[in-house]
Amino acid sequence: MDNYKNENLYELSGQVEAVVYRNNENGYCVIEVAGEDEMITAVGIMPELNIGENVKLIGAFTTHPNYGEQFSVSVCERCMPEDLDGILKYLSSGAVKGIGVSTATRLIKEFGVDTLKVLENEPQRVAKLKGISLEKANEFSDQLKQALGIRELMIYLSAYSISAQNAVKIWKKYGNLSQSIIEDNPFVLCEEDIGISFETADLISQSQNRDNSDQCRIRAALFYVLSHNRLNGHTCLPYDKLSITTAKLLNIDISVTESVLDKMIRDSTLILHNLDEKQFVFITSEFKQEQFIAARIKTLLNFPAAKINNIDKKISDIENQIGIEYDAYQKQAIKDAMTKGLLVLTGGPGTGKTTTLNAIIKILKQSGQKVMLCAPTGRAANRMSELTGEDASTIHRLLEVTFDNNEKPYFKKNERHPLNCDALIVDEMSMVDSALFESLIRALPLSCRLILVGDTNQLPSIDCGNVLLDIISSNIIPVVALNKIFRQSGKSLIVINAHKIVNGEMPDLSNKGSDFFFIPIKNREQIAYNIADICTRRLKNTYDYNLINNIQVLSPTKKGLLGTYELNCRLQEIVNPKSKNKAKRETAVGYYTLREGDKVMQTKNNYNITWKKGNGEEGNGVYNGDIGVLTEVNSASQIFKVRFDDKVAEYDGSSISDLELAYACTVHKSQGNEFDCVVMPMFNTSPQLMYRNLLYTAVTRAKKMLIIVGNDESLNAMINNNRKILRYTGLKYFLIDN
Repeated sequence: MDNYKNENLYELSGQVEAVVYRNNENGYCVIEVAGEDEMITAVGIMPELNIGENVKLIGAFTTHPNYGEQFSVSVCERCMPEDLDGILKYLSSGAVKGIGVSTATRLIKEFGVDTLKVLENEPQRVAKLKGISLEKANEFSDQLKQALGIRELMIYLSAYSISAQNAVKIWKKYGNLSQSIIEDNPFVLCEEDIGISFETADLISQSQNRDNSDQCRIRAALFYVLSHNRLNGHTCLPYDKLSITTAKLLNIDISVTESVLDKMIRDSTLILHNLDEKQFVFITSEFKQEQFIAARIKTLLNFPAAKINNIDKKISDIENQIGIEYDAYQKQAIKDAMTKGLLVLTGGPGTGKTTTLNAIIKILKQSGQKVMLCAPTGRAANRMSELTGEDASTIHRLLEVTFDNNEKPYFKKNERHPLNCDALIVDEMSMVDSALFESLIRALPLSCRLILVGDTNQLPSIDCGNVLLDIISSNIIPVVALNKIFRQSGKSLIVINAHKIVNGEMPDLSNKGSDFFFIPIKNREQIAYNIADICTRRLKNTYDYNLINNIQVLSPTKKGLLGTYELNCRLQEIVNPKSKNKAKRETAVGYYTLREGDKVMQTKNNYNITWKKGNGEEGNGVYNGDIGVLTEVNSASQIFKVRFDDKVAEYDGSSISDLELAYACTVHKSQGNEFDCVVMPMFNTSPQLMYRNLLYTAVTRAKKMLIIVGNDESLNAMINNNRKILRYTGLKYFLIDN
């Protein structure tokens, strides 16, 4: 065993004696390797190995709390066995389908140490053996070529830090031609079904001494800039902004960039469209999504749901039944929902959205209408059910997400198999992105009533699009904005101050209410210390609140002493520290160590993760922003379990990377959730994060209590900055366009 590169990394070679465990989804293996003097247990992402193969492994020795010393593999190179004993073990292990012990023995007797070479390259010689047809010999040859081809590809790609898992994905697409295709154009790796970063593909390109102005490079960079800006919410970019940004990225002349961009537009790889007399460039999928949404909404306007009559009497009857009186805006919303078929209902906390919604649902059901309710997240759907007394589901569940033969998600519900409803109500619409809304509206039956409910002062969706605001701004759909704070909500300082913030007013920080508290502290370390003390001691002692069930720390940023990274580590150390007897198992994931009992959050939509409820119901899919508790860590088998409310989801070694600690999370990630108590650090941070909508969103996440810890100058700065998040989108213009 030789020292390799540094004191922590070692290189060892040996023969695979046993494959203890293999996860075919992510390539995680546990194998026994016979070294020079001892048997070594090696774990990590590796190609599909078979008994008898020789391997060269690079990695580090680690100690597992239950399984003892293991060799954690960073790089695995396969070497086909060269001695007769190794070849016999390899072929007898089932590495080549159709060859067992007896056939392997016959092959070795005939071809000796050249057996594998003959199997791979001279199938006609193998076919001369009794009982082996040429067709079967060719199958043996193809299997060996594939095994050797994947090995060579993995070795080639490992030089650029491309994982074995991604290498398999590339192999599945391009087969034996993989390496030659990459050498011809490394930027094919950036295609969506492979998903290697532009930077990595560009590194391969540079190693090939390609010209900076290589057309493949420029085309990939243009896609990269557009795709990267989808993460910032944009569905398109101005032509000039796209070309300038790409030219700077590649360090080439803008005229060269524009020449390639124009070619991509001419061959319809990208879409150029004029919006408000300015040229914008779209990736085709985003263009089609927004165009479809606009066309579908116009169709719904042209073929509206049938009007429901005698609305005034129905409203009066409900008022008498429950002993309330709706204000003028609430009545207008109810009437528009019944007579116009399409409605956007907006309003801040305490303005009576739920009361209005309940009246709409009641009248619709009394009129024999089948009503469906949905929201973008599980918690938002659960809250909708609690407030309305009706069943509500996530949009994904409503549309029946499933998978095709390539394991790509799609929705069963669409225009051919529409939803079975007369009216659809969608809550938390500010969170709904273009792609999800396109799928939802695609499944809407013709003449179905559609009611969109949301708060335009909250942050827009995490994914690209600005659907709610674009629909409202188009002025083609009835919009009712509720703004009156009702008496029962007027007692809450959270509600009162949320409306003050929206109006650009400073909350009264001297008013010591029962649900809104401001603790003035200037020093950042003291802010962090007090937040930890409030969350782990004071709130527990006074209200019996805890960080798992009741309290959520919200920060504007991930970075710095008061960002989510540092706050999470500080809070974890107090509420779920490393156990001395190793009773709580843990695993390293990115920046964090995740431990059994930790509060965690899903950071991206993953439709493949399976879950099960206590009643036996099973399903797939965990979504961006879902919060749960890590209940099981099994690093040996690469199985991890997380409880999300009433269901337990199972992760593997690949999908676990989608999780992060969630004692503290960013305000953006908190959308769609509500918490009994929100604790928020208030400090001077990046100007891009010091704005009114972000503060308002944080405040309105609190149901019972809000505690702000920090300085009032920063609070005042956020309130005075009414900068809206700029999103380049086309939906508004497509809706207006005749």
